Amino acid sequence: MKLRLDYGTSGLPVEFASERVQVIEPHYVPAAVDVPATLRRALQTPIGRPPLRTLVTPGRKIGISVCDITRAQPRQAMLEALLAEMPGVNLRDITIFIATGTHRQNTPVEIERMIGAEFAQACRIICHDARDDSSLADAGTTASGVRVLLNREWLRCDFKITTGFVEPHFFAGFSGGPKMVAPGLAGLSTVMELHNVTRIGHPKATWGITIGNPVHDDVRAIAEMTGVDFAFDVTLNRDQQVVEAFAGDLLQEHAAACAVARNNAMRAVDAPFDVVVTTNSGYPLDQNLYQAVKGMSAAAKVVKPDGTIICAAECRDGIPSHGPYGEILESRTSPRDLLEMITAPGYSRADQWQVQIQAQIQLKARVLVKADCLSDTQIQKAHFTPVHDVSAAVGEALHRAGPDATLCVLPHGPQTIPYLRSDR
Repeated sequence: MKLRLDYGTSGLPVEFASERVQVIEPHYVPAAVDVPATLRRALQTPIGRPPLRTLVTPGRKIGISVCDITRAQPRQAMLEALLAEMPGVNLRDITIFIATGTHRQNTPVEIERMIGAEFAQACRIICHDARDDSSLADAGTTASGVRVLLNREWLRCDFKITTGFVEPHFFAGFSGGPKMVAPGLAGLSTVMELHNVTRIGHPKATWGITIGNPVHDDVRAIAEMTGVDFAFDVTLNRDQQVVEAFAGDLLQEHAAACAVARNNAMRAVDAPFDVVVTTNSGYPLDQNLYQAVKGMSAAAKVVKPDGTIICAAECRDGIPSHGPYGEILESRTSPRDLLEMITAPGYSRADQWQVQIQAQIQLKARVLVKADCLSDTQIQKAHFTPVHDVSAAVGEALHRAGPDATLCVLPHGPQTIPYLRSDR
């Protein structure tokens, strides 16, 4: 069986014996025939809100949040659709917020590539920095006790619009929607609380669950208490093409988008597998090892205890070098020691949530990593086993598991979320 795994920008060809192999992919959904028309139609017939053009008047200061470079959002097309439905609005009155959360700053070259030269040059651009206290304002406290620090300039906008794309998320349930406010535009201390040990360790803090998920419950609460005037999300197919668009009231349109994404991306299986091959959906999603934990998390849903996960992620941006993820990994000698450190009372450090999830996966299964832009030493310091030939590594893992070993392949990584039928 010959397959191509999503890997970097060019893909990774692999070949496996066809016996006892299950390839799990999202439903193939064709792209919208006319993407600009699909986007504008959503803005003209929104869910729970009047059409956008009836809500925005020239001269108001408009804030639009967009995903950072780690996401495959069609930002430029969405911005063009928004502008077309806001007649008379001058680009100089629009501030585009790059919702980085705690990720690194995006460079001017990257931002121009993300949103197009016209918007990059004519609009005010704010690349959010969660660690810059001077850029934050106190927006209150949620009912559960989360102190909300958000981007000060976002809060000052007269009309706030979130834009994103919706897919299953490994601990927030689904991406997009209210996540474009927090953690997207939140201060580090707020993100730390949203991603604390208790929330991340909750059984409902997982793929495809929003209601009752303590992470997403507070994410929604923050967006509601601070105000979003209009929301705009899309769903994408496995080729990262726009399929459907949703707009209007933040929570209503996001719920509708989640229902579509759940149907397209989540797949039930009857039994777990000895070996699971996964990716992180290719570039830009697989640009570093931190992000690749998402692909591992998808595989962990259906791997047997003591099984093997093989993750292919190019990691052109390294571990990465920004943020303490790599430092935390190197501070202990095993995943178990890492988990004990993170769950100890009083421990609190940025990126601990990613290490917590990684360690939980590694306590369940052996994890091998194929990453051409990382050295073997870098992979080993992250507590993974490096591999250079995925096909050969699969053969060895199947042999290790015995003659009846089973294999699952997720060629598109977390664009497909498998789950055991018995878990739903």
